[in-house]
Amino acid sequence: MNFSEVNVSWFRLVNDLGKEYPFLNPIFSFIAEYMVIFLVLSVILYWFTKDSDNRMMILCATFAFICAFSIGKVIGIFHSNYQPFVELPDVNKLIHKEKDNSFPSDHTILFFSYCTSFWLYKKGWSLVWMLLAILVGVSRIWVGVHYPFDVLAGIVLSLVTSTFIYLLLPKLRVTQSTLKIYTKYENMLLHRIKRTKENKSNNF
Repeated sequence: MNFSEVNVSWFRLVNDLGKEYPFLNPIFSFIAEYMVIFLVLSVILYWFTKDSDNRMMILCATFAFICAFSIGKVIGIFHSNYQPFVELPDVNKLIHKEKDNSFPSDHTILFFSYCTSFWLYKKGWSLVWMLLAILVGVSRIWVGVHYPFDVLAGIVLSLVTSTFIYLLLPKLRVTQSTLKIYTKYENMLLHRIKRTKENKSNNF
């Protein structure tokens, strides 16, 4: 088998499961489309715990995602393929998706960039985060919008960039200074809001 044949064979292996076990289709459709909302809410929650390690973790994850996403777009110029539902017959397509280049998987890059950073910082449930990222990658194949190699490319990009950023970014003086300045002005803003509320309460 050549590269393309392996890609299609692995895709069929996963995507056809939706035909064999249709009761799982709503679950994988939800994961493929809406689990990103849970990730965004979690990132916001981690940031506003005001824990310095959490903020550094989110900063690293965000930079890792930006780097991996940018590299992915460059790679996509040199190698591209449409989604399986465009190129193959009888695909179990479960969600709406416009026809475009599906290599590499942006959803996979997003989840693995953040979840790998969570795992590297050994935050609670770090293993669960990695399993969730894997589940999101599989779900994109299950619903028919990505090939396995789209997902694998996203995983490799995210793992490499997340590890590199984790080792480099926290050591930079500018990173520490930026976080300190942000925290200082955030505290000033919160203090002003608190004072304003107290003044309003006293007036009543």
